[in-house]
Amino acid sequence: MPTVFTLFGYRFWFYGNDHTPIHIHVKKGGAVAKYDILPVSLVYNHGFKASELKMIETILKDNEEIIAQHWNTFFNNAK
Repeated sequence: MPTVFTLFGYRFWFYGNDHTPIHIHVKKGGAVAKYDILPVSLVYNHGFKASELKMIETILKDNEEIIAQHWNTFFNNAK
């Protein structure tokens, strides 16, 4: 599970055998969520409050190019 980055206690990662479209998983404590990237869109949320989701979405929008770059680098090298 490659971690892209950790910020404010939120861990942003994807699975090594993940599938398209480009997406990211987020975890903090017992809460998890999944977002598609490009554009940023919530897929599911289990336990985050609305205010946390807003912060996560802001982080993702500010870093969507970095996330896509990590995804493409990882999966292009995995082939």
